[in-house]
Formats: sequence, structure tokens, C-alpha cells
Amino acid sequence: MVGRLTDTQRNGAGARAIALVFALALVLAGCDPAQPNNPYRASDANAPIYYTTFREPPKHLDPAMAYSSNEYSLIAQIYEPPFQYHYLKRPYELEPLTVEAMPTPEYYAPDGARLGADPPPQDVDRVVYELRLKAGTMYGEHPCFARDAAGALVYEGITDRAVADVDEIADLPRVGSRELMAEDYVLQVCRLADPRLNCPIYSILENYILGMSEYRVSVQERLDAERERRKQRAGGGYDVARDEREEPISIDYLAIPFPGVEVVDRHTYRITLTRKYPQMLYWLAMPFFSPMPREAVDFYDQAPLIRRGITLDRFPVGTGAYRMERYDPNTKIALARNERYRDERFPAAVDGTTHPDTGAALPFIDRVVYSLEKESLPRWNKFLQGYYDASGVPEDSFDRAIQIEGGTGATLSPFMRDRDIRLDTAVATSTYYYAFNMLDPVVGGYSEERAKLRQAISIAVDIEENTAIFRNGRGISAHGPVPPGIFGSRDGRERMNAYVYGWDDARGEPVRKSLDSARRLLAEAGYPGGIGPDGKPLTIGFDNSWTGAGARTRIRWLTKKLDAIGAVVANRTTDYSRFQDKVRGGNFQLISWGWLADYPDPENFLFLLYGPNGKAEHAGPNSANYDSARFNELFARMESMPNSPRRLELINEMTAVLQRDAPWLWGVHPVDFSLYHSWVSNSTPPLVANNNMKYRRIDTDARVQRRRGWNRPRYGPLAAGFAILALGSLPAVWTIRRRNRGA
Repeated sequence: MVGRLTDTQRNGAGARAIALVFALALVLAGCDPAQPNNPYRASDANAPIYYTTFREPPKHLDPAMAYSSNEYSLIAQIYEPPFQYHYLKRPYELEPLTVEAMPTPEYYAPDGARLGADPPPQDVDRVVYELRLKAGTMYGEHPCFARDAAGALVYEGITDRAVADVDEIADLPRVGSRELMAEDYVLQVCRLADPRLNCPIYSILENYILGMSEYRVSVQERLDAERERRKQRAGGGYDVARDEREEPISIDYLAIPFPGVEVVDRHTYRITLTRKYPQMLYWLAMPFFSPMPREAVDFYDQAPLIRRGITLDRFPVGTGAYRMERYDPNTKIALARNERYRDERFPAAVDGTTHPDTGAALPFIDRVVYSLEKESLPRWNKFLQGYYDASGVPEDSFDRAIQIEGGTGATLSPFMRDRDIRLDTAVATSTYYYAFNMLDPVVGGYSEERAKLRQAISIAVDIEENTAIFRNGRGISAHGPVPPGIFGSRDGRERMNAYVYGWDDARGEPVRKSLDSARRLLAEAGYPGGIGPDGKPLTIGFDNSWTGAGARTRIRWLTKKLDAIGAVVANRTTDYSRFQDKVRGGNFQLISWGWLADYPDPENFLFLLYGPNGKAEHAGPNSANYDSARFNELFARMESMPNSPRRLELINEMTAVLQRDAPWLWGVHPVDFSLYHSWVSNSTPPLVANNNMKYRRIDTDARVQRRRGWNRPRYGPLAAGFAILALGSLPAVWTIRRRNRGA
């Protein structure tokens, strides 16, 4: 029923109006004029915190399994392999990180005789690297090291009841630390052979590390024996997966003989290879070869913690400049300074100049905060507001941020320059390509006809146009697998793939051959006009996991390119897991793929096409399943050589073989565009190095001032609303005053 307000209601309404007016007045009078939209705590405004983003949660943080760039951006700040890349030297150069010096390889003949400093590969039967650790390197504080007064581990034998309220590793209050030991590095190499962990580089390492295959067999035998024992005990209800979730099988890795990796003493360990392989030092700079303390393995093997999601794959344990502080993959991941970090200093400049930070203690930043931002627009806007310290350049904001000037390349737009934003560009040590499945009866094979079919498709798929449309021109067309900046990459006419391009003397650059050339090659391959011997159009199945707004456009573009020569694209988009299964099984014709360098050596790209690394048969990185006898022979000779004119000759010959066979549709070497605010210094693009966060510096005063200037609230609309509200409240005020006088 609708009726008139009672005196009590009227008085209450008036009082609330008056209270609201005064509250708004107080807000206007006392509001911080700086940043009402600031997503961070006011107390952190002047703290040396680096703010950045991640788009999707990392799948693995265990260094035995992690292998993607979003995983490495986190774990490389926490874990420390024995070597790192010098922060300032280019070309990249390895230097000691946790070891006292770079090791000198010792070479031995089959009879055990010591060989010279650089013997021919065919004379070498063993290569020994001995690594001596720096004393005093400590692990970041972690519950796995916590001990009671008697020296016993606090969390050994933990119960479900004890972890009922534990969601983060920080919820366990007791922590400890200890010194890094040689045994920790040995233990991690052993873990790389554990079949349960599916180390993604195991198929490579077993070819070089002495006894690694045999060690893996021994681990598997122990697992099988324990599983059989449990099966006998449980009877018909035995379920392997469920059983090991409830009670993980612990392996005493160091109790199993492994001659390829040995502890010499507390601070020294030895790695033995079965052949000459200088690239092993590069692998030893990757997180795979970081130390793993026995306490961490035992701690995380406890079922109550596993059931709570407290695992090594989420909460790393390392000696690096940072430790995991918070891990919430749905909102935020935070790293905090390792309070136990040893004395490491910023390096001296190498080009004769003076660097202002030379000799300063690392790290400069106390915390690194990664916020989940799935969409590019909010990520970009928060960067422009100063709430993220760095950003890439999203495709839909490219024209606002970047302008292309003739002869000068990419520069920042006036809008970005006005904000003192800095642009860093670098040709990435990576390559993106389309891989043909060489096992497929239509697009695979090594006959001249099949090579011409792949060459025809390579001409039709205009990579230059693709780069202009989908990358805003940020890329260099590939003519082989080795990107610029890596030994073996050539410039000018020498690098040109003559099967796909011709040389334009006037422009001084390669020009893609015409579609008529592609149609002619297709006819010579047995598909005149795109029609095969069976009278049906040539159909190419394109497997991919492309999703998002631009996926359909990219697929339509590819379809249009092949349609121009009479071929048909059968699109087969699936989820990423199914896509990976297809690639692993060799069940595809054409895929889009890419590779980011593990280390700055041509072998790291050429091994992507080495026959014994075939993905379908050997579970290796050769996704095209290419297996050329000539290429394999040249690769075997090139891989263990130091950079030299002779090595370059071999690489050139290998590239010529690849260009002729066309197992890849050569794509693009991306050019990375990175934007940094003026308050960020030491932002050298990482490329092959990953542990660069410890070098970054933040001028917090400058950041505070800029944020305030860019995010000043507009009080005009609020003041107008306040005035309207105040005027509307006057009748209620007068009514209350009259009633009070009447009372």
C-alpha cells in the first residue's frame, strides 16, 4: 500500500540526506588528489616493486618439466643453474653464476688416455666437466628446511589435519635455509631421467650424458617393483593413479648408480659426456640444471600437501635473487627478494663506457608482482596509466603507439613520447614457421615431385603479407631456420631461398616469386591447376589450436592464399592438448609452429630438423619428422664444432639442403617491441637470458609523480552532483527544523 511518510520516516530520510551531504563534503575535502583508481596499496607507493602481467597461468614451475617462456619468466628468477649469460656482453657470453669458474673440458680416448685441448670428435670417448661451487650460497627461506631445536625437520610426516587451512606455502609458519651443495645439482640431473616427470629435453640429453638411459631404466624398474608390491597388497581394486596421489612413490635418486653425474665433494660435482658436445655448457645455463635439495623433494612428496595443491610445480625452492611469495594463478603471482641471497654485483660495462650501477649490490627490486590480465585492452590502459611498468605493443593499439617513418624504421608516436615512454626493439632469437609432416603420403616424402609441391605452397603463402597484416610488420622473413644474430645466419643475397624468392637488383632485396611460378611447380608435382591424378583438388589439412578474435581471420587468409593456386585448406582447429597429441603422433599434414632459442648457437635451431630428433618416432623437437641422410650427416659433423669458417660452410650446405627439400614453409623471425616507462632502467631485452629481473631498477619517486599526473580525478562532475544533492536535501532539512521548533 502506498501512503504518506510518517514523522519518524521523514525525520530519518532527512537525517540520512544530511549525513550523505556531509560525507561527500568530507570526501571532497580530504580525498587524496593523486589516484583514486590506483589498484595498489598506498603504503607500497614508494616501494621498489616491479609491476607486470601474465596472460595465462604457467603449467609447470618444476625445473625438470618447465620449458615455456611464461614459465621461465618466473622460475629463472628463483632457480640458479651453474652458469648465466653476462648481462651486458653481446654476442651473448656465458659466465659463472653459482660456480667459481667456467669449467675446462677434459677429453679422453677409448683406452682412457687423456687427449689434448681440442681433439677431433671421432677420437673422443669421454668428456668430463668438473664444477666447483662458490661457498656460502644459501637457499631462500622455505618450510622444507625448517628444523626444531633437536635438528629434526619440522614438516616431515605432516598430517592432513596440520594442513587443513593451508592454501599457500606462506601459510606454513616455520621456515629455514641451508647452504647450496654439489649433491643438489646431481639430484636434479637424476630427476631429469625420472619417467614420471616427462622432462622435455630428456631425448636430447640421453644422447650425451653417460649412463642416462640406463639410469632411467633403473628408476622405471624400481617404480614397477613398488607398483607390483602395492598391487598385490591392494588386490583387484588397485588404481595406479589414485594410489600414487594418496601415497607418492619416493625414489632415492642418489642410491642408483649414475656415472654421468657424480658428487666429488661437498662443493664439487662432475658431469661426464659420451662425446664431444660444447653446447652442453649452454644447457647448463638453463633451469633444467638448477639445484634441487633433497629436503624439497621429500617435503613435496607428502600426500597431505599434494592433496592441498602444495607441490613443487607451484612453489619452487631455489637460491636465486627471488623466492615465491604468493602463487594464485587466477589473480596474482608475487616474488619477493631472497633474504639469504649472496653478494652479487652489477657487472662492469664492456664497451669502454661507465655504467652507473657497476658494482652495486643485486637485486635492486624488492618484489615482482605479476597480475593476471587476459585481455589486451585493460592491460594496455593500465600500462598507460603507469600501473604496469612495461608492456608489449598490442596489435589493436599499434598505430597509437608506433609510427613507421620511411628510412628510419619504427619510432614512438608523439603521444608516447610525451609520456617519456621508451621503445626497445630487437630481432628475437626465434623463428615461426609452418611445418609439413614429412611422414604424410601427400605433402611428405623426399622425391623431386613432393619437394616441388612444398615449394609451390611456400611461394603461395605470402609471409611478407602475413607479417604486415598480423604482426604490424614486426618481423623479418625467414629463408632458413637460423635467425639473425646467431652464427650461421647470412645477410643479403647469400641468405636468399632461391626456390621461393628472386633477387631484385634495383631494390637490393629478395622478392617473392609469382603465383604463376607456384602453379607451374604444382603442375610439375602432379597437380595441374591444383587437381591431382584422382581428379580431386589437392586438399591440405591444417591442424592448429588457434583461438581468439583473430583466429578465423588468420585461417581465412591461409585458405585464400592456397586457393590462389587451386589447393584447398581443410581447417582442423582443436584445443591445445588435442593439437599436441596430433603433433606428437605425426597425425597432421601442415601445422603452424615456433621455436625460441634455448641458447645462442645454430645447433639449437638446426637440431629441429635432425632425423633422430623426429617427434613422432623419437619424441624429439623435430615436429616435421624430417629425416634427410645428407642433412643428418652434415649435422653430425657440425654440431660439436666451435664457430669457424669450416662450421659456417657446413651450415650453408645444410641450409641449401633444407631450402630444396622445404620441410618447413619458412616463416618469420619476429622483431620484439618492448615499451618501458621512463622510471625503469636496466631493461635490456632478455632474448636467450631469462634471469634479468635482478638487474632492473625502479625510480619510485618518478613513478609516483607520473602516476599522479596521469590519474588526477576530475572533480567537476562530482561537485555538480554534490550541489544537486545538497539542493535536493534542503526541503528535508527545513522540515526537520520546523518539526524540531514545533516540538
